[in-house]
Amino acid sequence: MLVSPSLLSADFGNLARDIDMINRSDAHMLHLDIMDGVFVPNISFGFPVMKYVQKLCNKPLDVHLMIVEPQKFVSEVRDCGAEIMNVHYEVCPHLNRVVQQIKNAGMRAGVTLNPATPVCLLRDIVAELDLVLLMSVNPGFGGQKFIPQTLNKVRELRTLIAETGSKAIIEVDGGVNAETGAQLAEAGADMVVAGNYVFKASDPMAAITTLAHL
Repeated sequence: MLVSPSLLSADFGNLARDIDMINRSDAHMLHLDIMDGVFVPNISFGFPVMKYVQKLCNKPLDVHLMIVEPQKFVSEVRDCGAEIMNVHYEVCPHLNRVVQQIKNAGMRAGVTLNPATPVCLLRDIVAELDLVLLMSVNPGFGGQKFIPQTLNKVRELRTLIAETGSKAIIEVDGGVNAETGAQLAEAGADMVVAGNYVFKASDPMAAITTLAHL
């Protein structure tokens, strides 16, 4: 299993220390949740923090924009070193255009679905995507309980990817731990985002390794 620890759960008073831990760990990417207080009921951090993280982190940056009008910030996200720019289906009425903007900027394109957004809505675009992120909690806050229906959505998305010949990987974010991670691996997920399970663990590197070996 690919692992993308969520920076949102790190200790921002010791950010360099926590990023150094990520660099030395079995993590494959570092997940950055950008929240605007409009699309989701919380505000996280912005481009100054992202640029600081870029300088310290040796892992590819997996940037998840939980914001309205993400298309306005494609160049800024690229300039902060993002390998993946991930936007929400729910805020992009012209999703094909936004996906093309992301790719033209030299990044891999991801699309996120909220828990109540059905997988079938991606049928006409999934072949163009590099990644699909399924939210397994309602976005905006860390530490929420995993929504079991996500497992069925992973299976449905895996089928859709096979039917369309898409190369997209399946990422899941929310309530991920060793138990739910194992269930997601069995359902067909490729990558998990883990926040509290990693950064609140007594041994964060061991927690990452546990997920990586699922």
